[in-house]
Amino acid sequence: PKKFGGIIRKRRRAASLSQEALAEAAKLHRTYIGMLGRGERTPTLVVVQQLADAFGISMVDLIRDLEEG
Repeated sequence: PKKFGGIIRKRRRAASLSQEALAEAAKLHRTYIGMLGRGERTPTLVVVQQLADAFGISMVDLIRDLEEG
């Protein structure tokens, strides 16, 4: 979870999105975004898809970041 959280934080900051803005775009609660970013939660595939959609990328690209990270 911590590695995925780092990817989410990195992408969020690169896109100049606040946790609130990312949460809104991904249709998730802002506190959940914070927990993901800190590695306190493990996302489901549905959540990974919602985050990828919010970033405007595919799930494959998001997972690739995780594998390369």
